[in-house]
This record gives sequence, structure tokens and C-alpha cells, in this order.
Amino acid sequence: MQKSVRYNEGHALYLALLARKEGTKRGYLSKKTAETNRWHEKWFALYQNVLFYFEGEQSARPAGMYMLEGCNCERVPAPKGCAAGSGKDAALDKQHYFTVLFGHEGQKPLELRCEDEVDGDEWVDAIHQASYSDILIEREVLMQKYIHLVQIVETEKIAANQLRHQLEDQDTEIERLKSEIIALNKTKERMRPYQGNQEDEDPDIKKIKKVQSFMRGWLCRRKWKTIVQDYICSPHAESMRKRNQIVFNMVEAESEYVHQLYVLVNCFLRPLRMAASSKKPPISHDDVSSIFLNSETIMFLHEIFHQGLKARIANWPTLILADLFDILLPMLNIYQEFVRNHQYSLQILANCKQNRDFDKLLKQYEANPACEGRMLETFLTYPMFQIPRYIITLHELLAHTPHEHVERKSLEFAKSKLEELSRVMHDEVSDTENIRKNLAIERTIVEGCDILLDTSQTFIRQGSLIQVPSVERGKLSKVRLGSLSLKKEGERQCFLFTKHFLICTRSSGGKLHLLKTGGVLSLIECTLIEETDAS
Repeated sequence: MQKSVRYNEGHALYLALLARKEGTKRGYLSKKTAETNRWHEKWFALYQNVLFYFEGEQSARPAGMYMLEGCNCERVPAPKGCAAGSGKDAALDKQHYFTVLFGHEGQKPLELRCEDEVDGDEWVDAIHQASYSDILIEREVLMQKYIHLVQIVETEKIAANQLRHQLEDQDTEIERLKSEIIALNKTKERMRPYQGNQEDEDPDIKKIKKVQSFMRGWLCRRKWKTIVQDYICSPHAESMRKRNQIVFNMVEAESEYVHQLYVLVNCFLRPLRMAASSKKPPISHDDVSSIFLNSETIMFLHEIFHQGLKARIANWPTLILADLFDILLPMLNIYQEFVRNHQYSLQILANCKQNRDFDKLLKQYEANPACEGRMLETFLTYPMFQIPRYIITLHELLAHTPHEHVERKSLEFAKSKLEELSRVMHDEVSDTENIRKNLAIERTIVEGCDILLDTSQTFIRQGSLIQVPSVERGKLSKVRLGSLSLKKEGERQCFLFTKHFLICTRSSGGKLHLLKTGGVLSLIECTLIEETDAS
């Protein structure tokens, strides 16, 4: 006998009290009963992902409750029986109807209606957003933004402290210069000879002084013009121009990458999540998670990084980027999961495309103008190249950064960390792909092969070989990859691994079978002899 589900009534009453006081949406709605198909007016209150309804607004205990996690709410037209001309039917026709579809089987839809269209739209939107998983995702995003802001605040505090020390040093320097100026003025007063009235000065002397002043100004401007032109043509200025251009290109590339991730999440991931929660889902939630992995988290991370880059560009020509990479580096480990399972996600997507409903829905999403004719597989491939792109950008940036530059060591450290992360991801992808290749071969063999379940067994190559019968020369008998009883040549499907060599025969139905004798050869105790005599 199946036992009934127990729940804590006290906890439910406490949640109902919170819903009455702090509910996201509250008000009167008409509810259709499943037994009599009649409409009864109830007072509803929505709190997080639980919908309570009461007999009246002043009722202390709820009359019922619904769990909205994984549900779908949509507007529906008025029932056909409401189109008659009577006064009661006319009043019903002015009602606005909407239905709540639950994600689990066995739960009948909840049919509701209200008199105000705006109120109905607000109820539909509130029920759409009543998801605990969405709240967790939003909390994770806010937590990442909070951590980023805390790091920015700490950086600004350090910068403010440094500026404060610089101002104190400058005040001291200003006071020293003032004292020197006063001392020089006193010395000048003592050394200045007696000068008569300037009105009695010779006019020719005045003209000579004006010409001398003009020549000094001209020579000074000419000297500074030469200095500026020499610097513009110097290797250091050319290197700084190229460095700034690399930074501008990196900002443009980052902006394009953030846009690609935005299209991936908003045009594919989120619509497919909604489709997986529908009454007849064309794809399951597990498949959606396997295809997109943590692409949404990657998008949030790069949105923060892109905002930091744009803020630094606003402070041009002072471009300091090393601290941004210091913040970004600890978070780039999320790429390991994406890169490790990329091939598997493409395989899941290919399997889902065998479903006609899913394939039709996916083509509809890909027809969105924001996709610009690109397929979902293209967007899933973009994150695979982001880490190498950062490495190339930092390599070019270091090539045009002087060794005495303040950012030189930080950029070199960021480049080394990215290269280390790239090597780790490459090794993990190689190991994962090798395991999947071994399992794929093991599934094609009818009898199975336990040695392929060894993770240290690395696939080398496969192909068809001709197995020839044994040949005796004098007293020496040489066996060529098989049984001594082989009478004639035969084609064999062979698989070479680092530790073993598999020999299979292919049946008329196309299935592979290991040879009963000599089908699995260990290469550890094997000797390969090459015979040059073809006869």
C-alpha cells in the first residue's frame, strides 16, 4: 500500500502568514474547481515558489497551496460558452483567463481568471518568475558581482592611499621650492646693480632687447618641436602606439565575445529551458544542461571583465590592465568543465536533432536575426578558443611593453598562468577523448573487451589487415597474428593500443567478433619480425 506524503503543517502555516504579509503578488482571483467546473472567488498570495489561496482576505488559514517550481503559466482565451448575448455571459466574456501548467505528471492544470487585464498580466509574469532555481542562479550572479566589487573597492583603497602619500610628498616639495625661490629673490635683490629709470633707456637698446626676446622664443619653440618630432619617430613611441592598438583590439574582441555568449544564452539556452518545462517537452532538462554546461556563468564572468576594460579605456592614455587579469585568472577554471565536455555536448546535440520536434524548434531559434545565420554548434565552439586568444593577446602586448614598465611582471605572470591552464585543459581533453574512443570500440565488439576499460590504455590506430596462414621453415614455425590451424588468408579488423593488439572478424551483419584464439595479443611480451621475403 502506498503511503501518503507527510508535511509540516506548522511550517506551511508560517509560509502562508509570510505570503499574506510579504507576498510577491496578492489579490482576488476566480478559481475553477476540477470536480464541478464552477468558478469560486478566492484570495491568492504568491510567496517565492508557493501559491496560497484563502477563502477571504481576512482568513487566517489557507484553503490550499500549489508548488510552482518547474511550472509554466500562459494566457488562454475565454471559454466558447461565454460568447452568448446574455448579461451574465457578457460579464464572463470580460474576464481574463490564464492557466498554470505543472511540470510533473498527474497534476491537473490550475485555471484562473480576473477582471483586469493588467492585473492578469502581472499575475502571469509573477508566476513565471516564481522559480527557486532562478533565485539560486541570481544569487550566484550577485555573489560574483559582490566579490568583484569588493576587490575593486580594495584596489581603490590602495590607490587612494598611494595618492595620499604622493600628495604629502608633493606638498613637502612645494614648500621646499618656495623656500628656494625666496632665497633666490633675496640673492637677486642684493646682486642687482643700480638701474636708472626705464623711460631714459635708449630706444635702440629697447629694439635690440625685443629682437633678442623674439629670437630666444623662436629657438625655444624650434628646440621643443624637434624634441617632440624625434620622440614621435622613436621606437618607444611606435611601441606604445602598437601597444595601445592591441588593447583597443582586445576590447573590441571581448565585446564581440560577450555578444556571442549573450546570443547563446538568450536565444538558445533559456528558450530551451522553457521548452523542457512544457507539457510535451522536445528535450529534457538533463540534455539542456549537458549541451550548454556552464555557458551562462561564463557569460556573467566576461560581462564583468568587459565592463572593467571599458572603464580602463575611459582613462586613456593611462592603460593599466594587469589588475583586471589578476581578478580574472582565479575564475577561468570554469573553462575546464566546458572544454572537457565540449565533444560530449556536441554528441548530445546531434542525438537530440534526431527528434523532429526538437530539430524544427532549433531551426526556428537559429533563424533569429541575432544569430546572423550561425548554427548552435558555432556558438558552442566560441568558448573553446578564448583562452588561446588571451595568450596570443598577452604575447603581443608583452612584445611592445618595455622591460621597465610597471605592468611587465604582472602581464608575464598572467601569461604563464593562462599557458599552464591551457596545458591542463589540453591534457584533460585528450584523456577524456581517449576514454570515449575506447568505450566506443568496446561497444562495437559483440563479446565486449575488458582491457579497453583500463584508462591507461591509449588508442593508436585501426584498420584492416590480411591474416596469412602459418609457414614452417625447417624446424621453425612462425605464427602470424592468429591460430596455427589457419588454412587460408582472411581479412581482419585490427585495433592497435599502447598495451594490446585486438584482432576481430566481421560477420555478414557487420558486427565485430574477437578471434577465439589470439584475438587479444599483449604487446609487452610480443616480438615483431619484419619479413622482407614476399614468397
